[in-house]
Amino acid sequence: MAKVQIPIKFTYEDYKSLPFSETKRYELLGGELIMVPSPGFGHQRISWELEYQLSQYVREKQLGLVLDAPLDVVFGEGDEREVVQPDILFISHERRKIIHEDEIRGAPDLIIEILSPSTADYDRHYKRTLYARYGVKEYWLVDPDSQTVEVLTLGAKGYRRSGLYRRDQVLRSPLLAGLEIPLEEIF
Repeated sequence: MAKVQIPIKFTYEDYKSLPFSETKRYELLGGELIMVPSPGFGHQRISWELEYQLSQYVREKQLGLVLDAPLDVVFGEGDEREVVQPDILFISHERRKIIHEDEIRGAPDLIIEILSPSTADYDRHYKRTLYARYGVKEYWLVDPDSQTVEVLTLGAKGYRRSGLYRRDQVLRSPLLAGLEIPLEEIF
């Protein structure tokens, strides 16, 4: 008789009960625990450069906060909660109520994910849908291999591409008017 595999659906409480680890990060997506490998040097350098440029702009304009992983961002309620740890996120002063000591509860204004082979599919598909569903206004997909940044803006029917920027171009954000990031400084 063949064994029947019953899929295990993890809860938010299961996620919160995981032991702390300096080297392992997890996300809870659709009841599945996803281990996110530690990023490599190239990923971290890109993340730092982007966060630095974004933070300078946000601080200068007094718009809110720029934060980075690891930091839990929780979407949904009860058993339907999902947890992600975006590489970089921006929360405007108007949305600061979503900030709690142990996590962010709700949609940041901007989320930036830096693609890696192990997470690219989730970032491009599952998270894109999740972020749109919960109202993340702008979503950037940073591709270190092609040295591009895809800027997606939330509309009535989900995300639409507002720009695909290459290494030799200057990224502009519809959400953060006046922000200009020369991508040659990022890649």
